[in-house]
Amino acid sequence: MSPRNAAVAAIKLYQRAISPMLPNSCRFYPSCSEYTLLAIRKYGVVRGVLMGSWRIMRCNPFSKGGFDPVR
Repeated sequence: MSPRNAAVAAIKLYQRAISPMLPNSCRFYPSCSEYTLLAIRKYGVVRGVLMGSWRIMRCNPFSKGGFDPVR
Protein backbone atom coordinates (compact mmCIF):
# COMPACT_ATOMS: atom_id res chain seq x y z
CA MET A 1 0.00 0.00 0.00
CA SER A 2 1.40 3.38 -0.98
CA PRO A 3 1.73 6.17 1.60
CA ARG A 4 -1.02 8.12 -0.18
CA ASN A 5 -3.43 5.17 -0.04
CA ALA A 6 -2.55 4.54 3.62
CA ALA A 7 -3.24 8.18 4.54
CA VAL A 8 -6.54 8.16 2.64
CA ALA A 9 -7.56 4.88 4.32
CA ALA A 10 -6.73 6.29 7.77
CA ILE A 11 -8.84 9.40 7.16
CA LYS A 12 -11.76 7.35 5.81
CA LEU A 13 -11.55 5.07 8.85
CA TYR A 14 -11.72 8.14 11.10
CA GLN A 15 -14.67 9.53 9.12
CA ARG A 16 -16.64 6.27 9.28
CA ALA A 17 -15.76 4.88 12.72
CA ILE A 18 -14.74 7.74 15.01
CA SER A 19 -16.23 10.98 13.70
CA PRO A 20 -19.89 9.85 13.98
CA MET A 21 -19.40 9.35 17.73
CA LEU A 22 -18.13 12.91 18.22
CA PRO A 23 -20.20 16.10 18.27
CA ASN A 24 -20.03 18.24 15.13
CA SER A 25 -17.36 20.77 15.95
CA CYS A 26 -15.66 21.70 12.68
CA ARG A 27 -16.16 25.37 11.92
CA PHE A 28 -15.27 25.01 8.25
CA TYR A 29 -16.74 23.55 5.08
CA PRO A 30 -15.55 21.10 3.91
CA SER A 31 -14.81 19.49 7.28
CA CYS A 32 -11.19 19.32 8.39
CA SER A 33 -10.93 15.60 7.63
CA GLU A 34 -12.49 16.03 4.18
CA TYR A 35 -10.20 19.02 3.51
CA THR A 36 -7.15 16.91 4.42
CA LEU A 37 -8.38 14.07 2.21
CA LEU A 38 -8.84 16.43 -0.74
CA ALA A 39 -5.44 18.06 -0.13
CA ILE A 40 -3.70 14.66 -0.07
CA ARG A 41 -5.39 13.68 -3.33
CA LYS A 42 -4.46 16.98 -4.97
CA TYR A 43 -0.94 17.61 -3.61
CA GLY A 44 0.32 14.30 -2.21
CA VAL A 45 0.83 13.04 1.32
CA VAL A 46 3.43 15.47 2.67
CA ARG A 47 1.87 18.71 1.48
CA GLY A 48 -1.67 17.41 2.04
CA VAL A 49 -0.99 16.45 5.66
CA LEU A 50 0.73 19.79 6.28
CA MET A 51 -2.24 21.66 4.80
CA GLY A 52 -4.64 19.55 6.86
CA SER A 53 -2.63 20.12 10.03
CA TRP A 54 -2.67 23.88 9.48
CA ARG A 55 -6.43 23.71 8.89
CA ILE A 56 -6.98 21.75 12.11
CA MET A 57 -4.95 24.32 14.07
CA ARG A 58 -7.17 27.08 12.65
CA CYS A 59 -10.36 25.20 13.57
CA ASN A 60 -10.94 26.54 17.06
CA PRO A 61 -13.56 28.56 18.97
CA PHE A 62 -11.80 31.82 18.07
CA SER A 63 -11.97 31.13 14.33
CA LYS A 64 -14.78 32.48 12.21
CA GLY A 65 -14.75 29.34 10.02
CA GLY A 66 -16.79 29.21 6.83
CA PHE A 67 -16.12 27.98 3.31
CA ASP A 68 -12.43 27.14 2.86
CA PRO A 69 -11.74 24.94 -0.19
CA VAL A 70 -8.43 23.28 -1.03
CA ARG A 71 -6.60 25.63 -3.41
